[in-house]
Amino acid sequence: MTGGNLLPMALLRRKPVVYVRQSTPQQVNGNLENQRRQYELVDVARRWGFRDVEVIDEDLGRSASGAVDRPSFERLVEDLCTGRVGAVLCLEASRLSRNGPDWHRLLELCGQVDARVIDIDGVYDPAKPNDRQLLGMKGSISEFELSVIRARMYEAARQKAQRGELRISVPIATSGIATMD
Repeated sequence: MTGGNLLPMALLRRKPVVYVRQSTPQQVNGNLENQRRQYELVDVARRWGFRDVEVIDEDLGRSASGAVDRPSFERLVEDLCTGRVGAVLCLEASRLSRNGPDWHRLLELCGQVDARVIDIDGVYDPAKPNDRQLLGMKGSISEFELSVIRARMYEAARQKAQRGELRISVPIATSGIATMD
């Protein structure tokens, strides 16, 4: 992990990408402080010496669990493959993806094209074994957290159902409703 060391000039000539995301529409609407902090990563990129910072935020409200398509994440991966990206910035590196295959693919690509992953803890070079191991552990912990959260939610719903307290909203049809005139 890079501490106060300068990033190579060749890296600074490439674009940094700030990947802004929140998993659900409720988070997008209700957790504005988190969004603000993510957009402030543009300033972090500039402090590291990058100039033209690209912000990718079209995946706001889309889960990174693998069940939902994230076209902006795919665009980020494509840009990495072409070598145009010098760094990917995010609040927590492990939040880029909550599923192992996407996470490891991103790390592999960053390592192959000499791009960095930058989060609030520091700068990581996935081509270096120690940084890659640390990023791998962050990703594994993130996946574990997600499975624990899902298990807790499922168990809470199951217990409510056993008590007869589970309420599930019925979808309201908005089209195709026949009216009597």
